[in-house]
Amino acid sequence: MEEHMKDPNIKDIISKCRNRSLMMTHIEDDPNMKKREEVLKTMGQMMENVKQHLETGNIRADIYKEEIKTALQSNDQALAVRKAQEYVDEFNNVHLNIAITGESGSGKSTLVNALRGIRNNTQGAAPTGVWETTMKPTEYLHPEHPNIRLWDLPGVGSTKFPADKYMEYVKFEKYDFFIIVSNDRFRENDAKLAKEIHKMKKKFYFVRSKIDLNVQTEKEDDPDFNEEKLLKSIRENCTEELQELGFESPKVFLVSGLKLRLYEFKDLRKTLEADLPKLQRDVLLRNISLDVIQQKKGSLESKIKWYTAASAAGAAVPVPGLSGVFDLSMIMEFTIHCRTSLGLTPESLIKLSDVSGVSLEDLRAELKSPLSGVEITEALIGKVMSMSARYVAATAIEDGFRFIPLIGTAVAMAISSANTYRVLTDILNSLAEDAQQVFIKT
Repeated sequence: MEEHMKDPNIKDIISKCRNRSLMMTHIEDDPNMKKREEVLKTMGQMMENVKQHLETGNIRADIYKEEIKTALQSNDQALAVRKAQEYVDEFNNVHLNIAITGESGSGKSTLVNALRGIRNNTQGAAPTGVWETTMKPTEYLHPEHPNIRLWDLPGVGSTKFPADKYMEYVKFEKYDFFIIVSNDRFRENDAKLAKEIHKMKKKFYFVRSKIDLNVQTEKEDDPDFNEEKLLKSIRENCTEELQELGFESPKVFLVSGLKLRLYEFKDLRKTLEADLPKLQRDVLLRNISLDVIQQKKGSLESKIKWYTAASAAGAAVPVPGLSGVFDLSMIMEFTIHCRTSLGLTPESLIKLSDVSGVSLEDLRAELKSPLSGVEITEALIGKVMSMSARYVAATAIEDGFRFIPLIGTAVAMAISSANTYRVLTDILNSLAEDAQQVFIKT
């Protein structure tokens, strides 16, 4: 309801209702009862309009979500992305949880206050101090975006919140986006946070805080120092450390929480404002696409048993090499079916790139399976299978047992079915992971 009340149409209706209420106070003693009844009737109609507007909005929101889900189920990722963006643009009601994390004393709480436009030590401000003040994840509303929550997290790596238990304690996986704050050179705990965020397939900014103190210290040590050179050196250090962890183009900001007009706080805020719609779209798509991908994965998993049974039947035929050829044929057929269902064909990726604006090269960079986004041929399947030592060994053992009298065929069938089941499951898992990662990238 809170989101709907910000709608300009509803604001106008409520404003008119308020004016009508004022009119009523002036005509309370008016003997003309008919006029009063007309006012009440008009107010009733206006409130009915509010109700209908809210109901219509809810219906439209549900329709959008259903359209997104249907598009995903039909393997039309491009349409799903477009519908998700339309939903965010129209309703702007996707909740986004942004976590401010880092070591204790790095300036996390001060940054939370700065992003909310609140000074430290004022009413409603996140507590700050020279000692550890944030003892549990604390939620604050964004002043301009009621659906955006800023979470002030406790400091990682302190005696109360050791790094090995930190992620579990703060429920790291519940947040959609992160800002890592550090007041010194890039540290081990910063690297751990960045790696964990990357593992969850989510994104972050890196904020180097208290830059004013670094500048002041350098001035005292060297009155002739070059501030621009110092800032460039700090930025390059942070960027290089993140790039060594595998982040190609990390977003790094140098700020001073107590001197917001200096350095890059304005850039940080503008960048966050510009990224919010896409971040909200990502959350919406992630939530819906994860459900759809899991549904598709479950459906595909149910078919593996039939391929497994067919593999066992093929192993029962005492013809050298036939079982292997038969299995490769089934693996190829299953792979093609999975890629089509999960939207990982070359054609699907091209279409998704055109609609999302993410380059095809960047989308392909998210693919880990050698079977994603390429043309599937018998040669490719054979090459991928030959790289699996487990598959090659199992196939060799199967061939060895097939010609042993009495028990040989039964053992060969068991080995073939188990081997096929394992291979198909691995292929499905890797393709499903690629499908999810591609959606997050867009």
